[in-house]
Amino acid sequence: MDQSSSGVTPAQYAPAEAGLHGRVLDHLGTAICGGEVPAGSVLNIDDLVDRYAVSRSVIREVLRVLASMGFVETRRRVGVLIRPAEAWNVFDPQVIRWRLASAGRMAQLRSITELRTAVEPHAAWLAAGRIGHDEASELVGLAAKMWAAGQAGDEDRFLRLDIEFHRRVLAGSGNEMFGKLQELVAEVLTGRHHYRLMPHHPHEKALQLHADVAQAIQRRDGDRARAAMVRIMEQAFDEMKSMWEQTGDG
Repeated sequence: MDQSSSGVTPAQYAPAEAGLHGRVLDHLGTAICGGEVPAGSVLNIDDLVDRYAVSRSVIREVLRVLASMGFVETRRRVGVLIRPAEAWNVFDPQVIRWRLASAGRMAQLRSITELRTAVEPHAAWLAAGRIGHDEASELVGLAAKMWAAGQAGDEDRFLRLDIEFHRRVLAGSGNEMFGKLQELVAEVLTGRHHYRLMPHHPHEKALQLHADVAQAIQRRDGDRARAAMVRIMEQAFDEMKSMWEQTGDG
Protein backbone atom coordinates (compact mmCIF):
# COMPACT_ATOMS: atom_id res chain seq x y z
CA MET A 1 0.00 0.00 0.00
CA ASP A 2 1.14 3.54 -0.70
CA GLN A 3 1.53 4.91 2.81
CA SER A 4 1.97 8.47 1.61
CA SER A 5 -1.56 8.62 0.21
CA SER A 6 -3.04 7.92 3.63
CA GLY A 7 -0.93 10.48 5.46
CA VAL A 8 1.02 7.80 7.32
CA THR A 9 4.78 7.69 6.91
CA PRO A 10 6.68 4.39 7.10
CA ALA A 11 8.88 5.82 9.83
CA GLN A 12 5.96 5.65 12.24
CA TYR A 13 6.10 1.85 12.30
CA ALA A 14 8.58 -0.95 12.49
CA PRO A 15 8.50 -2.87 9.15
CA ALA A 16 6.33 -5.71 10.49
CA GLU A 17 3.83 -3.35 12.11
CA ALA A 18 3.70 -1.16 8.99
CA GLY A 19 2.76 -4.26 6.98
CA LEU A 20 -0.01 -5.12 9.43
CA HIS A 21 -1.30 -1.57 9.30
CA GLY A 22 -1.44 -1.65 5.50
CA ARG A 23 -3.17 -5.02 5.42
CA VAL A 24 -5.88 -4.00 7.90
CA LEU A 25 -6.38 -0.61 6.26
CA ASP A 26 -6.75 -2.13 2.79
CA HIS A 27 -9.15 -4.83 4.02
CA LEU A 28 -11.39 -2.45 5.94
CA GLY A 29 -11.29 0.24 3.25
CA THR A 30 -12.27 -2.21 0.52
CA ALA A 31 -14.99 -3.75 2.71
CA ILE A 32 -16.50 -0.33 3.39
CA CYS A 33 -16.34 0.68 -0.28
CA GLY A 34 -17.97 -2.58 -1.32
CA GLY A 35 -20.81 -2.29 1.20
CA GLU A 36 -19.72 -5.33 3.22
CA VAL A 37 -19.52 -2.96 6.18
CA PRO A 38 -22.51 -0.69 5.47
CA ALA A 39 -23.09 2.89 6.55
CA GLY A 40 -24.44 3.07 10.08
CA SER A 41 -22.47 0.03 11.25
CA VAL A 42 -20.48 0.38 14.46
CA LEU A 43 -16.92 -0.89 14.69
CA ASN A 44 -15.60 -2.16 18.00
CA ILE A 45 -11.87 -1.78 18.56
CA ASP A 46 -11.58 -4.95 20.63
CA ASP A 47 -13.40 -6.94 17.95
CA LEU A 48 -11.04 -5.56 15.29
CA VAL A 49 -8.00 -6.43 17.42
CA ASP A 50 -9.23 -10.03 17.66
CA ARG A 51 -10.27 -10.29 14.02
CA TYR A 52 -6.99 -9.05 12.58
CA ALA A 53 -4.69 -10.24 15.39
CA VAL A 54 -2.96 -6.87 15.68
CA SER A 55 -2.34 -4.41 18.49
CA ARG A 56 -4.79 -1.73 19.57
CA SER A 57 -2.32 0.92 18.40
CA VAL A 58 -2.47 -0.46 14.85
CA ILE A 59 -6.28 -0.47 14.90
CA ARG A 60 -6.42 3.07 16.29
CA GLU A 61 -4.09 4.31 13.54
CA VAL A 62 -6.13 2.54 10.87
CA LEU A 63 -9.28 4.19 12.20
CA ARG A 64 -7.53 7.56 12.28
CA VAL A 65 -6.66 7.21 8.59
CA LEU A 66 -10.18 6.08 7.72
CA ALA A 67 -11.56 9.07 9.62
CA SER A 68 -9.31 11.41 7.61
CA MET A 69 -10.90 9.97 4.45
CA GLY A 70 -14.42 10.50 5.78
CA PHE A 71 -15.13 6.80 6.23
CA VAL A 72 -15.69 6.73 9.99
CA GLU A 73 -16.41 9.01 12.91
CA THR A 74 -16.29 8.43 16.65
CA ARG A 75 -19.44 9.18 18.62
CA ARG A 76 -19.65 9.21 22.38
CA ARG A 77 -21.59 6.26 23.81
CA VAL A 78 -21.86 4.78 20.31
CA GLY A 79 -18.36 3.99 19.13
CA VAL A 80 -16.77 4.14 15.69
CA LEU A 81 -19.56 4.69 13.18
CA ILE A 82 -19.31 3.98 9.43
CA ARG A 83 -20.28 7.10 7.47
CA PRO A 84 -22.28 7.12 4.21
CA ALA A 85 -20.52 7.32 0.84
CA GLU A 86 -21.48 10.99 0.49
CA ALA A 87 -19.00 11.78 3.29
CA TRP A 88 -16.00 10.03 1.70
CA ASN A 89 -13.08 11.86 0.16
CA VAL A 90 -13.71 10.34 -3.26
CA PHE A 91 -10.77 12.24 -4.77
CA ASP A 92 -8.27 10.36 -2.61
CA PRO A 93 -6.34 7.96 -4.90
CA GLN A 94 -6.45 5.27 -2.20
CA VAL A 95 -10.24 5.52 -2.03
CA ILE A 96 -10.42 5.16 -5.81
CA ARG A 97 -8.19 2.09 -5.56
CA TRP A 98 -10.47 0.52 -2.94
CA ARG A 99 -13.61 1.28 -4.92
CA LEU A 100 -12.07 -0.33 -8.00
CA ALA A 101 -11.20 -3.41 -5.91
CA SER A 102 -14.74 -3.67 -4.53
CA ALA A 103 -18.16 -4.65 -5.80
CA GLY A 104 -18.67 -0.97 -6.68
CA ARG A 105 -16.03 -1.10 -9.42
CA MET A 106 -18.28 -0.22 -12.34
CA ALA A 107 -19.89 2.71 -10.55
CA GLN A 108 -16.43 4.08 -9.79
CA LEU A 109 -15.32 3.67 -13.39
CA ARG A 110 -18.39 5.48 -14.62
CA SER A 111 -18.16 8.41 -12.20
CA ILE A 112 -14.50 9.06 -12.82
CA THR A 113 -14.93 8.76 -16.59
CA GLU A 114 -17.70 11.35 -16.35
CA LEU A 115 -15.30 13.59 -14.41
CA ARG A 116 -12.57 13.10 -17.01
CA THR A 117 -15.05 13.94 -19.78
CA ALA A 118 -15.77 17.26 -18.08
CA VAL A 119 -12.13 18.16 -17.40
CA GLU A 120 -9.70 16.64 -19.89
CA PRO A 121 -11.12 18.15 -23.11
CA HIS A 122 -10.87 21.62 -21.58
CA ALA A 123 -7.38 20.80 -20.30
CA ALA A 124 -6.38 19.91 -23.87
CA TRP A 125 -7.87 23.21 -25.09
CA LEU A 126 -5.89 25.15 -22.49
CA ALA A 127 -2.70 23.21 -23.19
CA ALA A 128 -2.84 24.25 -26.84
CA GLY A 129 -2.44 27.85 -25.75
CA ARG A 130 -0.10 27.42 -22.81
CA ILE A 131 2.23 24.45 -23.27
CA GLY A 132 5.83 25.08 -24.26
CA HIS A 133 7.19 24.14 -27.69
CA ASP A 134 9.46 21.40 -26.34
CA GLU A 135 6.71 19.92 -24.17
CA ALA A 136 4.33 19.89 -27.15
CA SER A 137 6.92 18.07 -29.28
CA GLU A 138 7.45 15.53 -26.50
CA LEU A 139 3.68 14.94 -26.35
CA VAL A 140 3.64 14.15 -30.08
CA GLY A 141 6.53 11.73 -29.55
CA LEU A 142 4.69 10.13 -26.65
CA ALA A 143 1.62 9.55 -28.84
CA ALA A 144 3.84 7.82 -31.39
CA LYS A 145 5.28 5.54 -28.70
CA MET A 146 1.74 4.74 -27.55
CA TRP A 147 0.87 3.75 -31.11
CA ALA A 148 3.87 1.39 -31.31
CA ALA A 149 3.16 -0.19 -27.91
CA GLY A 150 -0.53 -0.59 -28.71
CA GLN A 151 0.11 -2.23 -32.06
CA ALA A 152 2.64 -4.57 -30.46
CA GLY A 153 0.20 -5.57 -27.70
CA ASP A 154 2.66 -4.47 -25.02
CA GLU A 155 0.01 -3.70 -22.40
CA ASP A 156 2.32 -2.72 -19.55
CA ARG A 157 4.29 -0.27 -21.67
CA PHE A 158 1.10 1.11 -23.20
CA LEU A 159 -0.37 1.70 -19.75
CA ARG A 160 2.72 3.63 -18.60
CA LEU A 161 2.67 5.75 -21.75
CA ASP A 162 -1.09 6.34 -21.54
CA ILE A 163 -0.80 7.56 -17.95
CA GLU A 164 2.10 9.83 -18.90
CA PHE A 165 0.21 11.21 -21.92
CA HIS A 166 -2.81 12.26 -19.88
CA ARG A 167 -0.56 13.56 -17.09
CA ARG A 168 1.19 15.84 -19.56
CA VAL A 169 -2.03 17.15 -21.02
CA LEU A 170 -3.39 17.98 -17.56
CA ALA A 171 -0.08 19.57 -16.52
CA GLY A 172 0.20 21.39 -19.85
CA SER A 173 -3.13 23.11 -19.19
CA GLY A 174 -1.29 25.37 -16.77
CA ASN A 175 -4.11 24.92 -14.27
CA GLU A 176 -2.72 23.55 -11.03
CA MET A 177 -6.08 22.08 -10.00
CA PHE A 178 -6.38 20.17 -13.25
CA GLY A 179 -2.80 19.01 -12.77
CA LYS A 180 -3.64 17.43 -9.40
CA LEU A 181 -6.21 15.20 -11.10
CA GLN A 182 -3.41 13.23 -12.75
CA GLU A 183 -3.29 10.86 -9.76
CA LEU A 184 -6.98 10.04 -10.18
CA VAL A 185 -6.55 9.41 -13.90
CA ALA A 186 -3.54 7.17 -13.21
CA GLU A 187 -5.56 5.12 -10.71
CA VAL A 188 -8.50 4.54 -13.05
CA LEU A 189 -6.29 3.66 -16.01
CA THR A 190 -4.30 1.27 -13.82
CA GLY A 191 -7.52 -0.21 -12.45
CA ARG A 192 -8.98 -0.81 -15.92
CA HIS A 193 -5.73 -2.53 -16.88
CA HIS A 194 -5.52 -4.61 -13.69
CA TYR A 195 -9.12 -5.83 -13.86
CA ARG A 196 -8.94 -6.56 -17.60
CA LEU A 197 -11.39 -3.81 -18.50
CA MET A 198 -9.39 -2.61 -21.49
CA PRO A 199 -8.87 -4.29 -24.87
CA HIS A 200 -5.63 -6.27 -25.26
CA HIS A 201 -4.88 -4.29 -28.42
CA PRO A 202 -6.08 -0.68 -28.17
CA HIS A 203 -8.42 0.25 -31.00
CA GLU A 204 -6.63 1.98 -33.84
CA LYS A 205 -9.14 4.81 -33.57
CA ALA A 206 -8.09 5.44 -29.96
CA LEU A 207 -4.43 5.50 -30.95
CA GLN A 208 -5.18 7.95 -33.74
CA LEU A 209 -7.20 10.18 -31.43
CA HIS A 210 -4.28 10.47 -28.98
CA ALA A 211 -2.07 11.46 -31.90
CA ASP A 212 -4.72 13.99 -32.99
CA VAL A 213 -4.78 15.56 -29.52
CA ALA A 214 -0.99 15.87 -29.43
CA GLN A 215 -0.72 17.29 -32.95
CA ALA A 216 -3.51 19.79 -32.35
CA ILE A 217 -1.83 20.99 -29.16
CA GLN A 218 1.48 21.33 -31.01
CA ARG A 219 -0.27 23.40 -33.72
CA ARG A 220 -1.96 25.60 -31.07
CA ASP A 221 -5.37 24.47 -32.28
CA GLY A 222 -7.35 24.31 -29.06
CA ASP A 223 -10.70 23.49 -30.66
CA ARG A 224 -9.31 20.43 -32.45
CA ALA A 225 -7.47 19.29 -29.34
CA ARG A 226 -10.64 19.53 -27.28
CA ALA A 227 -12.75 17.73 -29.91
CA ALA A 228 -10.26 14.85 -30.17
CA MET A 229 -10.12 14.48 -26.37
CA VAL A 230 -13.93 14.42 -26.22
CA ARG A 231 -13.87 11.52 -28.68
CA ILE A 232 -11.30 9.68 -26.54
CA MET A 233 -13.65 9.97 -23.56
CA GLU A 234 -16.63 8.87 -25.68
CA GLN A 235 -14.72 5.79 -26.78
CA ALA A 236 -13.86 4.97 -23.17
CA PHE A 237 -17.57 5.08 -22.38
CA ASP A 238 -18.36 2.83 -25.35
CA GLU A 239 -15.73 0.28 -24.23
CA MET A 240 -17.25 0.09 -20.76
CA LYS A 241 -20.92 0.40 -21.69
CA SER A 242 -21.47 -3.34 -22.15
CA MET A 243 -19.75 -3.99 -18.79
CA TRP A 244 -22.10 -1.58 -17.00
CA GLU A 245 -25.09 -3.20 -18.68
CA GLN A 246 -23.95 -6.67 -17.60
CA THR A 247 -23.74 -5.57 -13.97
CA GLY A 248 -26.98 -3.59 -14.07
CA ASP A 249 -25.12 -0.30 -13.59
CA GLY A 250 -25.68 0.96 -17.11
